[in-house]
Amino acid sequence: MSQTPIVNQIRKLRFEHGEMTQEALAKATGVTRQTIIALEAGRYAPSLELAFRIARSFRLRVEDVFQWPDS
Repeated sequence: MSQTPIVNQIRKLRFEHGEMTQEALAKATGVTRQTIIALEAGRYAPSLELAFRIARSFRLRVEDVFQWPDS
């Protein structure tokens, strides 16, 4: 699987939010733990809906969690 150009702060945010587990974030957002693993590794770009669900679980804006780096 190739890397996606979208980067994220999910791992960092999980630890900043009480050391939230991947499983807890998966349950909070309605996806599997494997999806969270793939997102954190940069192997998967979330749908817009999932990006919003993840951001809301941290009480942040989508752009605070996901970034499109400058080339």
